Amino acid sequence: MDLKNPFPNNEGSVHLWQGDDDRLVPVTLQRYIVSKLPWIRYHELPGAGHLFPHADGMGEAIMKELLTGEK
Repeated sequence: MDLKNPFPNNEGSVHLWQGDDDRLVPVTLQRYIVSKLPWIRYHELPGAGHLFPHADGMGEAIMKELLTGEK
């Protein structure tokens, strides 16, 4: 976890989306990473699996969050 904050002046952040039912990437791994790197904005999706980005409306929801900060 030896990563430096790419936004030392808080001018940005990295977003990470994770489905809590993902069977390829353990949700516990993402939770650990986020606990160590506070500049990551974590979005955990209840009941979502690994392919959640392909769900109806998910792409729009992600873009809305990135562009406007609204969930």
